[in-house]
Amino acid sequence: MSDDNLTDTLTRTVDRIAADLAQRPVREAAERGEFPKELWAALEDVGLTRAWLHEYAGGAGLSVADAMVALRRSAYHALPVPLAETLVAGRLLTEAGIALPDGPLTIAGTGPGAAPAILRREGAGGRLAGTALRVPWAGDCPHAVLAAVDGDEGFLVLAAIGDAVRETAGNLASEPRCTVALEDVRVVALAPMADAAERILLEGALARSVQMAGALEAAMDIALRYSGERVQFGRPIAKFQAVQHMLAMMAGHVATARAAADQAVEADAASPSPLRVAIAKSRSGEAAGRGAETVHQVLGAIGFTREHALHYQTRRLWSWRDEFGNETFWQQRLGREVSRLGPDALWPLMVDI
Repeated sequence: MSDDNLTDTLTRTVDRIAADLAQRPVREAAERGEFPKELWAALEDVGLTRAWLHEYAGGAGLSVADAMVALRRSAYHALPVPLAETLVAGRLLTEAGIALPDGPLTIAGTGPGAAPAILRREGAGGRLAGTALRVPWAGDCPHAVLAAVDGDEGFLVLAAIGDAVRETAGNLASEPRCTVALEDVRVVALAPMADAAERILLEGALARSVQMAGALEAAMDIALRYSGERVQFGRPIAKFQAVQHMLAMMAGHVATARAAADQAVEADAASPSPLRVAIAKSRSGEAAGRGAETVHQVLGAIGFTREHALHYQTRRLWSWRDEFGNETFWQQRLGREVSRLGPDALWPLMVDI
């Protein structure tokens, strides 16, 4: 995905921030609804929240592949912040020529089939109508990026949502998911983008694929460490053939999830490839389900306790596989795209991938 030296630097940077500012008390407070401001400020200070912006604009000047290295590592550590949402929103705003506001950003209207907001233009701005459901981190993000339509025209909208959050729940990982009343948001800026809803879906699905790959890597490391330390019948359980088989299966899920995410990222220099995103999200989602099951089998009862750290990864895997379309949704899209291309294109497509 990225130059090895830069990859190592990004990995060490995120590792250091996680070690210093994402200890268990911070994680537990985040799951109770307390936003980890110091953690977010540290990510801002090194430019990762604006990874795709040039340095002169306050970003890190990273390529898509480099930014995804940092995102994958943040998921490895299960950092309880909206880094993926901020990266996606920032990329879309930059492409649309809209200046990025300060602070974390979120994206609204993220589910398959979610209708774009209705826009009524008023001069250079406008007003929105509708309700956005399960908006990630909306209570902690002053601004959201969303798709809107005015008749036959599509727009990317930057909206101030501070007074529009009506209800906050959580996904299985206790990450906040909010209901936003769009008639109460303030349109800060908008730009024509005919495929804004599709772009949000694709960018979000790609980001979740990368995050699932990172969380699976962490779960694998936990399983390897535990199986090497846990002694049963006088020897580490990693010496038992049944456990070795489970670890081998887990390694396969980790490798395929990362490969699927990487091939989509590598094709994403300008904008995401729908075909490759479909492959990445469907395969990563499948690996998330099977990998989480396997790692819990290796750890046994202790892995299900609140005291053990494994749940920070597996609860996110179970949550992220359903966001921005689950594997069934993307497999159906993949099937339709392959059918559209026709039988003569199937083999060249497989070779290219």
